Amino acid sequence: MSLLEIQDLQVTYRGTQGDVPAVRGVDLVVEAGQTLGIAGESGCGKSTLATAVLRLLPRSATVTGQIRLEDQDILAMTWGQVRAVRWAKAAIVFQGAMHGLNPVRRVGEQIGEPIRIHENVESREVSSRVNGLLEQVGLPAARARAYPHQLSGGQRQRVMIAMALACRPQLIIADEPTTALDVMVQAQVLKVLKDLINETGVGLIFISHDLSVLAETCDRVAVMYAGRMVETGPSQTIFTDPLHPYSAALAGAFPRIGDPAFRYAPAGLPGDPPFPGDLPSGCTFHPRCARAIDVCQTSDVELVPLGLGRMAACLRVSEGVL
Repeated sequence: MSLLEIQDLQVTYRGTQGDVPAVRGVDLVVEAGQTLGIAGESGCGKSTLATAVLRLLPRSATVTGQIRLEDQDILAMTWGQVRAVRWAKAAIVFQGAMHGLNPVRRVGEQIGEPIRIHENVESREVSSRVNGLLEQVGLPAARARAYPHQLSGGQRQRVMIAMALACRPQLIIADEPTTALDVMVQAQVLKVLKDLINETGVGLIFISHDLSVLAETCDRVAVMYAGRMVETGPSQTIFTDPLHPYSAALAGAFPRIGDPAFRYAPAGLPGDPPFPGDLPSGCTFHPRCARAIDVCQTSDVELVPLGLGRMAACLRVSEGVL
């Protein structure tokens, strides 16, 4: 039994000018102890997918499909059952730690709150576990008395990770947890995450627009564009040998230090992802794709198995015409 299994997930927002499909038929599986990265530009549906797992979407969202966490259907649960699952079985680390923490409460109180809500333990036990969690993410226990504004960006992000681990969940969703951090602090936070995965064996969904971060952190990567998965496979393989043109563009945008050819001709991708409420016909990537052919404008394609645990949604790849 998989830790998390998502089948045909569709998320549509009600807008003033009609429905906006943000996630369109996504299938994903996360095994216990596995780290899955989700890559893509802003507006491709990554955060919508993440928040749908814990039913944190606004009321304007309509969700269909299946989200099974340890064989429990999240979408079929009552709100009371969902509240019991949050923190205890699955937790999320948001992108902006300053916005995810209460500015007028000490961080130790906030880390301990899920423990007090979900477990019947004494205050002394809560304090002891909070101190242990802080030390687990590389912070001294004394930081429990600090307010969020008294911590650096990297320290606040570590507090968010400690909070996510408070009730020993089986799944952690990290939604771009290092985007606002400098490269040194980012490396420290990534090391904390990798060490925790190795120590605790929890499953991790790591969302980022940076394939290099996912290649370093995750076992597998799913590349998302316009609400759909366009390629999935082992992280190192997708980073070094991408099949879908969009995956290749993401990988090519990462600067190669010491490579004069890249310095004089940096890779990039013109334009922006399409607005979900006005998707182009055929393959949604074809207006930006340098490899597009005429049939791409009218025919779309689902993910096709290509061997070695890889799948891609591209007519040219599936037909062997690269």
